[in-house]
Formats: sequence, C-alpha cells, structure tokens
Amino acid sequence: MKTRSILTICVLILGLFTLSFVKNESWHSKFLVVNKDASITYLPDEKGNIIPDFSRVGYHHGLKAIPEVKVVKTVSPVKGDAGRGIQEAIDQVSTLPIGADGFRGAILLKKGDYGIAGTLNINTDGIVLRGEGNTAQGTRLIATGAGLRSLVAISGKGKITPTGERVKITDAYVPTGAKSFDVVSAKDFKAGDKIILYRPGTKNWIQDIQMDRIVARQGTKQWEAAEYSLSYEREITAVDGNKITIDNPVVMAMETKYGGGEIFKYEYKGRLKEIGIENILFESEYAHDTDEDHGWIAVDFNHTENGWVSGVTSRFFGYSCVSLESGAKNITVKDSKCLDAKSVITGGKRYSFNNNGQQNLFMNLETTEGRHDYVTGAKTCGPNVFYHCKSRRTHADIGPHHRWATGTLYDNIDTDGEINVQDRGNWGSGHGWAGVTQVLWNCKVKAAAIQSLWASGKNYAVGIQGKKVNGRLEGKPDGEWEGLNKKGLQPQSLYEAQLKANGRH
Repeated sequence: MKTRSILTICVLILGLFTLSFVKNESWHSKFLVVNKDASITYLPDEKGNIIPDFSRVGYHHGLKAIPEVKVVKTVSPVKGDAGRGIQEAIDQVSTLPIGADGFRGAILLKKGDYGIAGTLNINTDGIVLRGEGNTAQGTRLIATGAGLRSLVAISGKGKITPTGERVKITDAYVPTGAKSFDVVSAKDFKAGDKIILYRPGTKNWIQDIQMDRIVARQGTKQWEAAEYSLSYEREITAVDGNKITIDNPVVMAMETKYGGGEIFKYEYKGRLKEIGIENILFESEYAHDTDEDHGWIAVDFNHTENGWVSGVTSRFFGYSCVSLESGAKNITVKDSKCLDAKSVITGGKRYSFNNNGQQNLFMNLETTEGRHDYVTGAKTCGPNVFYHCKSRRTHADIGPHHRWATGTLYDNIDTDGEINVQDRGNWGSGHGWAGVTQVLWNCKVKAAAIQSLWASGKNYAVGIQGKKVNGRLEGKPDGEWEGLNKKGLQPQSLYEAQLKANGRH
C-alpha cells in the first residue's frame, strides 16, 4: 500500500513537471494579447496600426450557419450528355418563388455519373446544387470532351454603383485595423447603410513604393495611379456626430499625403444571393497530362454575395476547384479538395483555390499538384481568410500573387512549398508588390519570403515553421518576423481566437 502511494505521488509530480514544461514552451505574439475573458487587446505600432480583425468573413460574415435547404427537385443520372437535364432543373427551380429564408430550394443530384459537355449556369438567387457524396461512389459531374470552360458558373451581373455623394474622411491617418474614422459630414449616413470605403491611387504613392521603376523586360508595365484606386465594401454599424463606425476594419492605412479616403453609399444591382454547391465530385476528361483544352474551373463565382461551396472535390481541372472573381463577396469555401491538376506547369495555370473577391473564407482545404494553391489576384480587397489548409506536391508559392492584395490572413497553412509576400518585380507583365497587411500565422512551409514596403504598411510572419529566405529581389525591407521555428504559439489560430473574441466560436 505504501509502495502504491509513493508511485502515485511520483506520477503526480511527473505530470506537474510535464505540464509546467508545456506551459513554459508556449509563447504569445507581441502584436496582441488574448485576455482571460477571450477578448483580444491589439498592440499598435508607432502609427497606431494593428493586425486587423479577420473574423467577419464568409457566408453572412460568419453570423449565420450554412443552412440545410429543402430539396425541391431531384435529378438522376442518364446516359450521354446529362448537362441539358441538370440545366433544365436549374431553370425550373429558378422560376420558383423565393421563400422567407431567401431560397427557392435545393436540386439533389442522385449518386452516379453525369457527363457534361458544356457549362451549368446558375443566374438566379436562392439555388443550391447538392450531390450525394464527393467520391467516385457519390455524385460525379464530369466535364467531357474538349473545351476550356468552367463546369459550374454562378454569376449575376452589375457592378458597384454610387447612390450618394462622396464624403471625405478628415483624419490625416486612418491606421490599419481601425473600424472608425471622422468624415466632413455624417448627416446623410445611418447604421445599416452599405458604403464604399474608397482609397484613391496616387502618383506619389506609386513613386514611394517604387512601382514606377520596375526593372523592365519585354511586356513589363509600370503601375499607373489611376489603376490602383481601391473600393472596399463595408456596412455602417454606428454614427456618432461625424464619426463613422464600420463592420469590417481598414486593411490598408489611409493617409492624407496619399489622397486620404472617402466614403459613399452604393448599390450592386443584379448580384446574386444565397447560392450553395455541396457534396459533389467534379472531374474533367483530358487528353494528356499537359492538355490545355478541357475543363478549367470546377466552380466559378462572380457577382454573388452570401454563398458557399462545401464538401466538394475536383480532379484534373487545369485552373482551380473554386475560383471567386472580383464580384464575389462573403463566400465560404470549406471541407474541399483540389487534386491532380492537368495542364502545362507554368503561369496562369493551377490556382487551386483562387480569390479575387472580398470578405471570403477558405477553410479546411487540401490540394495536390497545384501551383498557387491558396492565392489572391490583383487589387484584391480584404479582409479575406485562408484557414487550416494543406498543400502537397506544389509547384509554386502560396500567397498574394501580384499587383496589390490588401488584408489577407493565412492561418495554419501547411505546405511542402513556399508562402511568399514580396516584390515580384517584372514577373508576368510587372507583378510588382504582391500586397500589404498579409498576415501569416502559425504556418508550416518549406520556405517563406515575407517582405514589407517602404510605405503604406507591413506584412507579418508570426510563428512560421520553416526556412526564411530573401525572396526574389535583394534590398527589400524585411517583414515583421516573430517566433521563426519557435513552437507553441498561442493562440494556435488567430482566426479562431478572433471568432471567440467576438462571441462566435
């Protein structure tokens, strides 16, 4: 009995020692503090910039769960081209009234193979396309024959159209991460108004970030100020005097010396809402491994707000599983895979999960044989999030690809390739600086080059596991590096911590 008591005490002591060791191994970023009540205190730099809150992205800003929409139409496999039958089902459901929940209904594609010679088009609100599994034993949609195309194209129409006067922001400097600022007059604004937060491109800004001096080669285009004005979609949450508070943060500082900022009310007529794609295997036929004339994108969104892709797998497409174009906003892409792309391995191919839109969430994704697996394009306005994603046998780098993305979180990305945020110089036709306020948090990489600029903000590399490299061009300012190859970063996920801080975990 005495021996057993001594053994128990020893086990307890060993356990306490182990817990103490684990506790001592954990560490916290200098950029923020997670408080005991789960709230977060952000620690500003000398200009007041902080790491932004990335939690209000995805379907309805993450404030609503993705719904289980009632099936109103069922389609079964047929021999030959099944595309006509599926498109007829989509067109029929498109004529149904929209319910109180915002949906017309779901189309269920029963298990089996569906050869599709063209493109399935969804151009009406409130439609869900649902399969019965994303494996060969489930619902398999096959892009048959030749023809570079999207297999499923979801698109409304329209563009950002001002509906009110432009009102100037009066603050000399609105820091990154801010959710409020003063304007000349707020009398025409109220909570609930949808506004554009507008940052003009200016010649002196282009000069200060040296994008008018890209080392030229054939086809290189220097940046022009007029092409770099940015329009961020936001909603007003409060008006106090002339102070405006918005739902999502500023992700690039606004400075009087670079033209400051403006706000104006807007509409986006023709944009679709409430569209979902679920539980489907997408495949493309192909002639050979470098075939360029076959299914290119499995699911393509544009001019759509509040939608989702969940539980899909794509195989053998040339470009991507899911591509969100510039008119796609508040889309969630989750629990999906992009596998074994077929194309030439060079520029403009294999962008496995591509985002050019705003306030979108990509989470729990996997890729093989991609190039730019989790990637943004030119002038992509944040916040946007890639969270808990994995890449294997990748052929290029993850990250902002070219010409200025602002406000992206790469959180717990695990890749056997690189994640880079850098001045890409004259690659392409003059990619230049890939972006600003790009935050890497607790990522595993083969290598990473994270650079900041001479003006307009910073990029962050917190808790990276892997090799730090210089990037393509020498003489560029280093990013904000912290905890390289230091395990135990807390919180493990910035995105999850921010959700919890806002009561949505």
